[in-house]
Amino acid sequence: MRTRSGARGTAAAALAAVLALGVGGCDVSLDEPEAPPSSAGNVGEQLAELTVAKAGSMRGYSRERFPHWRDTGTNCDVRDSVLKRDGEDIRLSGCNVVAGHWESVYDGRSFTDPSDVDVDHMVPLANAWRSGANEWDDARRGEFANDLTRPQLIAVSASSNRAKGDQDPSQWKPANRSYWCKYAESWVTVKHHWRLTVTSAEKAALSDMLEGCTWANKP
Repeated sequence: MRTRSGARGTAAAALAAVLALGVGGCDVSLDEPEAPPSSAGNVGEQLAELTVAKAGSMRGYSRERFPHWRDTGTNCDVRDSVLKRDGEDIRLSGCNVVAGHWESVYDGRSFTDPSDVDVDHMVPLANAWRSGANEWDDARRGEFANDLTRPQLIAVSASSNRAKGDQDPSQWKPANRSYWCKYAESWVTVKHHWRLTVTSAEKAALSDMLEGCTWANKP
């Protein structure tokens, strides 16, 4: 087991080496690697574990079966939580978001009025219904619809959110191609956690989107 003094010695030696390089005129700047996904690089493994099945029926579906947005304060809810998390220069009235700056990662558009911003469900509610959520009770569907722990909720432009609708990645992808790696990772993470199925076309599209992502471990 490394002692505390040993750890200090190792750190000091490392610092001395860096300083020596600097004195010698060497550039010690480091190349920043592509940011890995929050799932610690195992998104390919998670994708392989998803059950492939045909899309289910929409019979019985309504957005009301996914209760949202949950209250998070006197005059605010989960939507406010997402707007506050995803924006900058946020102005509040109590805990209600009334102004700020948001950049939609789907299409690069910027906004300062929260009414122009939609909070997108990464995996749309209707898609979840067709993927297994139809078998849940409303309480579990509410947990899914208000999930702030997984990358299920994101502030984006209203136009991109409505263009997406309930389509999966085989049917719709963000116009911003630089976001495809993160989009596919988030989609897989959500479906894997909630044990939702994917169609064969959906899985193929996700695999293609992850193909150029250097951090993705592919099965």
